[in-house]
Amino acid sequence: MGKATGFLEYQRLSEAAEPARERVTHYKEFIVRLADQDASIQGARCMDCGIPFCMDGCPVNNIIPDWNDLVYKRNWKQALDMLHSTNNFPEFTGRVCPAPCEEACTLNINNDPVGIKSIEHAIIDKGWEMGWVAPQPSARKTGKRIAVIGSGPAGLAGAQQLARAGHAVVVFEKNDRIGGLLRYGIPDFKMEKVHIDRRIEQMQAEGVEFRVNQHVGVGVVAKELLDEFDAIVLAGGAEQPRDLPIPGRDLDGIHFAMDFLPLQNRRVAGDKKVRELLATDKQVVVIGGGDTGSDCVGTSNRQGAKSIVQFELLPQPPEHENKLLTWPYWPVKLRSSSSHEEGCSRDWAVTTKLFRGEGGRVKALHAARVEWTKDAASGQMKMAEVPGSEFEMPADLVLLAMGFVSPVQNVLDAFGIEKDSRGNAKAAAEGVGCYATSVTKVFAAGDMRRGQSLVVWAIREGRQCARAVDEFLMGSSELPR
Repeated sequence: MGKATGFLEYQRLSEAAEPARERVTHYKEFIVRLADQDASIQGARCMDCGIPFCMDGCPVNNIIPDWNDLVYKRNWKQALDMLHSTNNFPEFTGRVCPAPCEEACTLNINNDPVGIKSIEHAIIDKGWEMGWVAPQPSARKTGKRIAVIGSGPAGLAGAQQLARAGHAVVVFEKNDRIGGLLRYGIPDFKMEKVHIDRRIEQMQAEGVEFRVNQHVGVGVVAKELLDEFDAIVLAGGAEQPRDLPIPGRDLDGIHFAMDFLPLQNRRVAGDKKVRELLATDKQVVVIGGGDTGSDCVGTSNRQGAKSIVQFELLPQPPEHENKLLTWPYWPVKLRSSSSHEEGCSRDWAVTTKLFRGEGGRVKALHAARVEWTKDAASGQMKMAEVPGSEFEMPADLVLLAMGFVSPVQNVLDAFGIEKDSRGNAKAAAEGVGCYATSVTKVFAAGDMRRGQSLVVWAIREGRQCARAVDEFLMGSSELPR
């Protein structure tokens, strides 16, 4: 813990943010990390709770109380080492993680939780500024070669751990740049891509080889990889979007979120001749209330949309959860992102019934209100349309952000991997042979195994899968799990 009475003396301090009217004029990050003194005070709020539930709430099991105490004492270098012991890329999670650790914080029972995410952000940024984040090449080489398919957070974490264990690692990425959904799924205003680039340089110095424009299952033959490498890790993202098959779906102007968002990332990166799919001067409707939908809102605001409406099929959650019932678990409550603060009309319990167009382009959508009730027999929630609640909403651009159903299947099919009921690679996360698929020496981690999830879960699975691969190749492993 930090200071014994810190949680009584100090209030939670959130990170400063550039005003909405100014930040929508650019695509740079607008959150300012805590100053050293402020981070120290926030670390002092970590209380002597006995059982650190925050560590269990964190998927990578960050040793949070220890680095809170170290930041409180201004021992930044040791705090960074502690943070890196469980998380390869805290600059990613310190920016885009929803912080389940804070919901599990003991102080959160009856007060504002410790600002764990902001302290993590401060530690890693301080580490880069001071030059403490350096390559850690292995002193020995095993002679084993491993292919990692996918360069998102799971693939990068697994590749770095395996390289540090002395293996020769080659990362295959189907796109023209490394980073997967970190690169093309997350807007730059949430995480600038320099953070990925710095890690790539570090990993290259550690011996990792990166190959771009390598689409396994399309241009790269799976059998050739099986012949060339001693082990293969499938770590692609859950990129198969959930569709909305209703009348008018084929009209121009209706797009998946992941058709829309990567284009702006490419423009920010300086690419020329990027396909022109913009929200400028359009009436935008975003269907889906999650993080991807929020990213569509923030991007549309920056592109100068005329108006933005976001629909969610589920009912509006309560503004505050009943902490005595939900703590330390992730609560269902109303969450408003920075993109919502920039301008957006939100509506809940709405189902879209059809799209109406003119001249082949979408002009409006017809929707209706729904109500959710619990089925007495099954206990499951069921949806029913409210009679007479239909309405029309004008729309020049409709963005479908309703989540992702599975990884793209061609990679799994290329290797002949057995799948679970949701179309993910079938592989256990615990026990003997964990992360191993039905095909010998082929492993799966992250979204490829568990389905759509968080960056922090991907990092966890990449690390754990790396240990499983190391054990498979060497008989034992010193990599942390």
